[in-house]
Amino acid sequence: MAKKLTLPQCKEVKKQGKRLRMITAYDYPFARLVDESDIEIILVGDSLGMVVLGYDSTVPVTLEEMIHHCRPVVRGAKNTLIVADMPFGTYNVSPEDAIRNGNRMLKESGIEAVKIEGGTHIAPTVRALVDAGIPVMGHIGLTPQTAAQLGGFKVQGKTEEAAEQMLKDALALEAAGAFSVVIECVPAGLARTITDSLSIPTIGIGAGPFCDGQVLVIQDLLGMYDRFIPKFVKQYAQTGPVIRSALNEYAREVADGVFPDREHSFGMDDEMKGLY
Repeated sequence: MAKKLTLPQCKEVKKQGKRLRMITAYDYPFARLVDESDIEIILVGDSLGMVVLGYDSTVPVTLEEMIHHCRPVVRGAKNTLIVADMPFGTYNVSPEDAIRNGNRMLKESGIEAVKIEGGTHIAPTVRALVDAGIPVMGHIGLTPQTAAQLGGFKVQGKTEEAAEQMLKDALALEAAGAFSVVIECVPAGLARTITDSLSIPTIGIGAGPFCDGQVLVIQDLLGMYDRFIPKFVKQYAQTGPVIRSALNEYAREVADGVFPDREHSFGMDDEMKGLY
């Protein structure tokens, strides 16, 4: 089993010109599978609100729900670095509030770091968390928790002014002590400029090939979630149709009396056969 990646090693990976691989997971079975793969980082994302809990956005996700889903992931992925999103409303009230909630996430679930959205305006909170011993991954570009404020799920940083602000955001997060930054839905050239400007690694999602790593939602990667498929998603498998087919075959066999058959039933000792 590969040795678990540490937070300081993330920066070394960037220096070596290697790529970080991150994927989401929200439960024990998927965490086990990721732990047995070559992926180094699991993100317990608040995207679970849509792909697991059935919400229309990430905003309704609560701290308790995040902690609940982090626990089985930690139990299932002993050799993978685990980061989790702080949900909306748990860090944007005050730095003190963020520290209190960040402490809960680390203490009650066993994750190693939190991820929060925002740039220069959230940098003081990032500094407060880091100073309190809570490692932070930043997140800029399209920030799903505040997507409505951004005009929806749209590509960000397309104007010169917006691009300059995003670079300032990334630099502010690095200065505040973030160990890495997720860049979501921005032009590839801008993501490259940001990546080249930072000493900490960038992890892209819809940000082109020039980031220091990539992340996808596991249900998107496996073709399990079809309510919305972003342009940047590559489906490496189509498991949704396979699962539906298996469920329908099971339903048909039960209805027809085909399952369970002798192979999937238990026998009885010879002396008991005449009694039952």
